[in-house]
Amino acid sequence: MSEELDLAPGAGPNVAGVEEERLLTTGEFARRGLLSAKALRLYDRQGLLPPDRIDPVSGYRYYRPERLATARLIVRLRGLDMPLATVAEVLALPGPAGAERIAAYWAAVERRTASQRALADHLRVQLSGLEGIEDMYRIEQRDVPEQVVLTERRRARPRELPEFIPAAIARLAGLAAGLGGVAGAPFVVYHGQVDEDNDGPVEVCVPVDPARAADLTAPHRTEPAHREAYTTLTKAQVEYPQILSAYDAVHTWGEQAGAEQAGPPREVYFADWDAAGPADRVCDIAFPVAG
Repeated sequence: MSEELDLAPGAGPNVAGVEEERLLTTGEFARRGLLSAKALRLYDRQGLLPPDRIDPVSGYRYYRPERLATARLIVRLRGLDMPLATVAEVLALPGPAGAERIAAYWAAVERRTASQRALADHLRVQLSGLEGIEDMYRIEQRDVPEQVVLTERRRARPRELPEFIPAAIARLAGLAAGLGGVAGAPFVVYHGQVDEDNDGPVEVCVPVDPARAADLTAPHRTEPAHREAYTTLTKAQVEYPQILSAYDAVHTWGEQAGAEQAGPPREVYFADWDAAGPADRVCDIAFPVAG
């Protein structure tokens, strides 16, 4: 029987024993709860907003007026494009914990939006033949002194880097702790192309005090002093493939400036990655250059 034919409480023969004045029909509850009857049926099926009573003969559904606050909360959470599974999590939590879950959800939305915006910029630049790339990235130069670095090297594809890089930095930083600590910003050197078809190799480097070089037993090397051209990225811009636009920008600048590349490109991580937000500056894309 169609729910559109719901009667007022007490109008059917099988609602005896229910406090009729405290129950709302499906249609009235939907109207007052700011949602459609279709949405109400969906939330019932998902267990988010089941009725308080189902007439055993007519099948009519009834709701207590106190449930309207929950209905309106669901409507507003869905207004954030929140998945039903996450809505269920919020509803199951006490107020303060529910508020924290909403904040965590929205922070994830902002991170995703920032990443998508960076990706859109990358695609626009790529499809326009790098037109306007010089306006997206500020290229600077600096002199980098000689450094003694602990190293970890392996072959990796783009999808493996978000796990490999931080894990390798953490392992090397742990080794550096016994040598006076990390002595500079960790960096990642790409000794070969890394994309869907190529896997490097990739080398993670953590600088240590050169005065402790004689004490080193873990894999290490000396990174020579050099001059490099670089551009600084936000956390959102570091994701693959949008990070490739920054590499293109530095490479294009080098060609236009007549600066010959003198070594493999690298990423220099100078910020607390976990604490950084999407718009925070966290990484430099750098090319050693001659002269």
